Amino acid sequence: MLVDAEVSHSARRCSSAPPRYLKFIELPLSQRKFCQRCQQLVLPDDGEKHREHQIVGDVSITQLKRPSQLLCPLENKKTNAQYLFADRSCLFLVDLLSTLGFRRVLCVGTPRLHELIRLKASGDEKSNIKSLLLDIDFRYSQFYMEDSFCHYNMFNHHFFDGKAALEVCRTFLQEDKGEGVIMVTDPPFGGLVEPLAVTFKKLIAMWKEGQSQENNRKELPIFWIFPYFFESRICQFFPSFCMLDYQYFITLISSMGEIFYLKMLLIIIHFHRRFICVDEAMKYGCMLEVDYDNHALYKHGKTGRKQSPVRIFTNIPPNKIILPIEEGYRFCSLCQRYVSRENQHCEHCNSCTSKDGRKWNHCFLCKKCVKP
Repeated sequence: MLVDAEVSHSARRCSSAPPRYLKFIELPLSQRKFCQRCQQLVLPDDGEKHREHQIVGDVSITQLKRPSQLLCPLENKKTNAQYLFADRSCLFLVDLLSTLGFRRVLCVGTPRLHELIRLKASGDEKSNIKSLLLDIDFRYSQFYMEDSFCHYNMFNHHFFDGKAALEVCRTFLQEDKGEGVIMVTDPPFGGLVEPLAVTFKKLIAMWKEGQSQENNRKELPIFWIFPYFFESRICQFFPSFCMLDYQYFITLISSMGEIFYLKMLLIIIHFHRRFICVDEAMKYGCMLEVDYDNHALYKHGKTGRKQSPVRIFTNIPPNKIILPIEEGYRFCSLCQRYVSRENQHCEHCNSCTSKDGRKWNHCFLCKKCVKP
């Protein structure tokens, strides 16, 4: 996938640069078209070469501000799967970042969060948050200027556009002496934790270059969104991280053909708590979209409360992060953090021990709480 993407990116770079976008938005609505086959904004002079292609017409400014909803999944069936934040979870995160006082957000593989931050900034004079998107999907380059998007591979810390893009990222991280910035990342769930950790430490080092000597012990605030069963691996590389109880919902946009196969994959995730078979699932054919937020497999128990295996790992003290009470979260005064309603405090473990959203029970033989 990465080789294909890089070659395609190089071939299309000239035709998909931001000036195309600036020309595009000046067109009347009836002339604003998007080619689904080429995944490209179409200018009037390009009409002939897209004549036989499937075209989306009357592309509004609102659609242009949400490119993740306009773009189709990448074509390489074997390796591409796109997991995008469900808007409900994404809006919660935008509000949380604002409440915590962050002014800049480095969005690593989180295009939908980048969109909503920019939407809020354009529609709310009080919002002073800005964001920079680092993403493997080069197609975003036609929607964003170079100071708000870098074509980037998070598995090897590679900036496809070289030193210029790296300097954009460095400047963004070190602005205001590194104050007021947070990194939010949502890596592919099939990715190994170790190479991701190596990359994130390089971004942290880049941020620290702008720190004064007295602030050298500070940590770059991070939200790492990943399934809860990777907790031990993440904490192995980042001991200061803790896992929040907030259940993050995502939308899966993937190259899978068999709905049965997808259901089996979700069952594996839901009951065995393991995210496997993702690469295997990519072998199948047509496109479909599954919003985990609305999927029946993510409901269980008497409450019918929707469940998700996705959590936020962070080095921000959990008592500073307020989770929405209306979604079933409560504050545990003993643990000094917000937890789900089902996550009951165990007096023997002296902790709210549940990891998967269900009520766990204490086993006196094991001397710890276990899954029901």
